[in-house]
Amino acid sequence: MPTFVSDLEPADLWGHFDRIMEIPRGSGNEDGMRAYVLEVAERNGLEHERDEAGNLVVRKPGAAGHGDAPITVLQSHLDMVNEKNADVDHDFFTDPLVPRREGEYLKATGTTLGSDNGIGVAAMLALMDADDVEHGPLELLFTIDEERGLTGAGQLDGSMLRGRRLINLDTEEEGAVYVGCSGGGDSRLSLAVTRTAPPTGATAVRIAIRGLKGGHSGMDIHLQRGNAISLLARLLDGAASGTDFRLAAFEGGDKRNAIPREATATVLVGEADADGFRQRLSTELDRVREAFASTEPALAMTVEEAPPPDGALDEASTWRALHLLHALPHGVAAMSHDIPDLVETSTNLARVRTGDEEMTVLMNTRSSVAAELEALRARIRSIAHLAGADVTEGTPYPGWKPDLDSELLREVTAVYREALGHDPAIKAIHAGLETGVIGEKVPGMDMVSMGPQIESPHSPDERVRIPSVADFWTLLTRILERIA
Repeated sequence: MPTFVSDLEPADLWGHFDRIMEIPRGSGNEDGMRAYVLEVAERNGLEHERDEAGNLVVRKPGAAGHGDAPITVLQSHLDMVNEKNADVDHDFFTDPLVPRREGEYLKATGTTLGSDNGIGVAAMLALMDADDVEHGPLELLFTIDEERGLTGAGQLDGSMLRGRRLINLDTEEEGAVYVGCSGGGDSRLSLAVTRTAPPTGATAVRIAIRGLKGGHSGMDIHLQRGNAISLLARLLDGAASGTDFRLAAFEGGDKRNAIPREATATVLVGEADADGFRQRLSTELDRVREAFASTEPALAMTVEEAPPPDGALDEASTWRALHLLHALPHGVAAMSHDIPDLVETSTNLARVRTGDEEMTVLMNTRSSVAAELEALRARIRSIAHLAGADVTEGTPYPGWKPDLDSELLREVTAVYREALGHDPAIKAIHAGLETGVIGEKVPGMDMVSMGPQIESPHSPDERVRIPSVADFWTLLTRILERIA
């Protein structure tokens, strides 16, 4: 059912986004979204093509008098990051997102909004419907599974694209045009552990870290927000030293590209050490709060008795696991030497899970310099090996090297100047955009990226500034008119 979102302007774009919020579209679950795109395409009599991976291209002929113009490719991804607050009852496979307005911002209720990249998708759908926009021939490329590592773009059949100029609609800063991005790659660590029966007379305690801001592990990594996994490992390492202590479970984080906001651990502490352990936890928390007072004011820790677990890691496994989590890096590793204020290299300690026989850890590393990406992944590998963990590394995806002599960039800059009275900020981004992968798949592609103002993507605090969407639509349609 339509919500108030359909009444926002531009109505054609927002009406599609309102519908998109009803469709489950977490990464790997894009069938419903693809069906909706095809529904709009077929309603408008537009040709479409799908590759084996599930990426979709819809072709729209040029407007009257512009049929012979060069083809322009517009590109967005269909999937979103499914994140919710722990106290929110929401099933991302069945439930629609619940929008709410806060001033000039649109948010979802307790979940991610999916404006990343739903606004871009909605703009492309609105263009499929539009009969009042002057444009040349369009190829509208909808990719899948971007959020889990650009895998849709990585499997793209480049022969589907005939155009050689592309506007990606997946950046999140109004007034800016992006011309470069980082490459990246994942590292999956597996640490074998041994479980034994719980020590006699031990007290089971459950510790939880909550209230962190989280955010996008590329876009927000420079904000120096807390990582719940790293902080909980720090607290436990500080409080458990010299204590009769066993780790039963450690869980935290979820998506590779989301900074973990929450983490929990169940531990067993000798009865004589229980009070001292709690007191040391409180002392360690005070130190962490002091360090993160300005960036994480809502940081909270709960400590409560837990039901006795069936088993716990033995002493050696406990300390290998805890030391591994405490040693693994998180955050900015290096800033760019060439572009002011641009993060060059970073890593995200994204997820940890403990099972009966192993603890698994997921790291997501980014860099605009290929050699530095591999150097930081090698450091992670070394730390893992010191702890006795095995490492599996995913194939890295390429970055996108800026081309400041781009013809498309000159045209886009001219439109910004005419519409806004000033040039756009020309930037590179410390995140993975599909442009880098598409440019490798389709040599000779001239590319830029743009979008509305989207804040705190990949977290339940995600929000999009409503007026920026109208400006984004105006700029996009004027660019298409200028290059038609």
